[in-house]
Amino acid sequence: MPEIALDRWIAFTPASYPVYVSLWVYVSLPPALMSNFRALLHHGLWVAALCLFCLTLFWLFPTQTPDFGVDWSLYPELATIKGIDAAGNACPSLHVAAAVFSALWLDRLMSVITTPIWLRGISLAHCLAIGWSTMASLQHVAVDVLAGAAVGLIFALLSLRATRSETSPLQL
Repeated sequence: MPEIALDRWIAFTPASYPVYVSLWVYVSLPPALMSNFRALLHHGLWVAALCLFCLTLFWLFPTQTPDFGVDWSLYPELATIKGIDAAGNACPSLHVAAAVFSALWLDRLMSVITTPIWLRGISLAHCLAIGWSTMASLQHVAVDVLAGAAVGLIFALLSLRATRSETSPLQL
């Protein structure tokens, strides 16, 4: 994948690892706030569609991040990620797509339960931090992150719009 100016602004930061792996907690928050099976099923089907879309792109148009020349043995936590995450699935960033999708669902749910605006801001900041961490850990370049954000945004907006046309599947 090509690098752009944004890639040079975000430095390699080994300490980004905890933020990177925090995605797995973050994506569990929307389902944890749902009080009915219908909402959970609706959310799960849209997440599955998002993942299938990204996987299809990975298979049809395999991409990889540049070789940054890092000795990963010096960073065991990041080396684990590099060993698990195949190099041929860079764009769009599924990590960022899932974070953006979850951020929008979380925002909708928090608005339904009238969560204070500052908590909604923390959620948005966490989503942005996850996006940053994908670049700071050298898992992705900016083009991957921007493409992932676009995929997450599109799937979230479509899925949330579909919830409005139903009989309140987000009813808490």
